[in-house]
Amino acid sequence: MNAAVLQKTNATVTMPGPCPVITTERLVLRPHKLSDAPAIAESLGDFKVSRMLARVPQPYDRQDALDWLVPQASGLLPDWMLAITTGDDIHVGVVGLEQRHGGWRLGYWLNRLYWGRGYMTEAVAGTLERFFRRMPEVRIYSGAFADNLASLNVQKKLGFRIIDANQIFSISQNRMVPHIETMLLPEDFRPAGRP
Repeated sequence: MNAAVLQKTNATVTMPGPCPVITTERLVLRPHKLSDAPAIAESLGDFKVSRMLARVPQPYDRQDALDWLVPQASGLLPDWMLAITTGDDIHVGVVGLEQRHGGWRLGYWLNRLYWGRGYMTEAVAGTLERFFRRMPEVRIYSGAFADNLASLNVQKKLGFRIIDANQIFSISQNRMVPHIETMLLPEDFRPAGRP
């Protein structure tokens, strides 16, 4: 008879828990539901929005939105993908934290009709504030296409620092695009973009 020795490992992966509902001064961030599909399709069907995102096809339609929403709405993923609403429960964008390549990565987008009002800074700040309460030692990675100055400005306001510049493939643009990589350490976080 052969005996196998099993060793218990102490490697525990800490997760932030289920996707919460977060209320900020002007926004309600909530888990997604399947009924968000038309609003998502409308927003990402706008090339001015989708061209700033690496993994969004163009054209983008309701079925693309449903294909993305089904796993998100299931509640089974460890990621936080929050629907941004202005309190009327109408989906106007997404702010998400997902585990990719062994780290947590921030991504976000907003319907073009809501640009320029500070909504994204508010949504990202509220999400990061809650996330850091649950995961206080985690660094967050993000980035933006080099010509997406508004997105890079959101990150700068909240304390992200530039760590690299490279090129990544944009599905909607069907080409390699210059990209700025950023990182946020918990101690550098500036809630609501305050200095």
